[in-house]
Amino acid sequence: MSRFFISAAHKSSGKTTVSIGLCAALTAKGKIVQPYKKGPDYIDPQWLGRASSSQTQTRHCFNLDFYTMSPDEILGSFAQHSGDADISLIEGNKGLYDGLDLDGSNSNAALAKLTQTPVILVLDARGMTRGIAPLILGYQAFDRDINIRGVILNQLGGARHEDKLRQVIEHYTDVEVVGAIHKDARFDIDERHLGLVPSHEDPYSDKKIGLLRQAINDQVDLDKIIDIANQAPALPKATELKSTAIKKDIRLGIIRNTAFCFYYPDDLISLEQAGAELVEIDNLTDSQLPDIDGLFIGGGFPETHLQELEANQSIRQAIHQAIENGLPVYAECGGLMYLARSIKWNDQKNQMVGIIPGDIIMEAKPQGRGYVRLQETNNGIWPGNPDNVISAHEFHYSRFENLDKDARFAFDVVRGTGINGKNDGFVYKNLLACYSHQRSTEQNHWTQRFVDFIRQQKYKNT
Repeated sequence: MSRFFISAAHKSSGKTTVSIGLCAALTAKGKIVQPYKKGPDYIDPQWLGRASSSQTQTRHCFNLDFYTMSPDEILGSFAQHSGDADISLIEGNKGLYDGLDLDGSNSNAALAKLTQTPVILVLDARGMTRGIAPLILGYQAFDRDINIRGVILNQLGGARHEDKLRQVIEHYTDVEVVGAIHKDARFDIDERHLGLVPSHEDPYSDKKIGLLRQAINDQVDLDKIIDIANQAPALPKATELKSTAIKKDIRLGIIRNTAFCFYYPDDLISLEQAGAELVEIDNLTDSQLPDIDGLFIGGGFPETHLQELEANQSIRQAIHQAIENGLPVYAECGGLMYLARSIKWNDQKNQMVGIIPGDIIMEAKPQGRGYVRLQETNNGIWPGNPDNVISAHEFHYSRFENLDKDARFAFDVVRGTGINGKNDGFVYKNLLACYSHQRSTEQNHWTQRFVDFIRQQKYKNT
């Protein structure tokens, strides 16, 4: 299985834009590219998946995360989704050795080691000359089991700068320079508070991907990268992930547009395998809800669409009434915000659905960020184990104000922030709404539980 791992010495080295360009360039060479992203992330995978898609085939980028997945599950996911690919690219997060735990068990290096994938470092070389050698040597010496096979020099100041660095690296190290990218406006993708602007929200995303593809073609040796990827050892046979689908007897609405776009592709697959037919709804333009048995509102950027969301009063009222009538609904982060009374951002305050008795305030700094652990309480409405502890993640700049003191919560927060620092998972009738983002994994089959709950409600009177 041909594969390579793109990492860096530290975050903001340019590895995401380089990875996007590599996916696009390799796809243009006729390769079927399967991208992966280390850790929890919605936005980078959208770009990577779009860059790996061709006119005849859509590819999705999948997340590999030690916090929510077991090592065997990571290997199983990797084997399953790479089965029909010519080459796989794993993009790390932060630096190669950065991670949650002191022992590095959650690091990019640990993922590279688990998947036995050769590493290519993207190095921000601004202001560097001879000092790049001890940097590379140190990264090699820190863990000899990590196979650092190449470097891509980024943000170079010109041809002389490139020549100096190549000479230093060739003289002092055995690592090959497989690319040298000069400071280039083509590698600039707009960012906002959660990272890159999502690809589907950028009207010029395909053009930008094309420019990145050309820049990689011009400044990176793709044949060397393919050769490095082809030398990756065979992986041991992993436990196959369950993929048996049942008859679709549940119509599950999913609100999906530029305001609500945070959905993991494997979670959507799991919902379908649990028996859900996904019915897409656009609450920016649709005036009413279609005939559905349940509703899923994912995260995203409702704060950038406040006027449009408020203006569509008819669907806000329809959602409010549907929840009052007992429609099973699950909402995460942006979806939670949308269900509140209002959202205030800067000097603008707009009315939302109003089923959650509280108001949302957008702040300049994150209010909850990183991995979370949630202990289920007896207030949970989905079938399952009330003693279960869930590993998930959160990243929100908003907080609640004036939330009803009698609010019920499905989770106690063991680690993280949630809704009020102590609880997450607002419960009202058949609604469950969280700041935390769940993933459907071996330790948390939330998709199956949600569909089972919808099915229970649908057939309880028959």
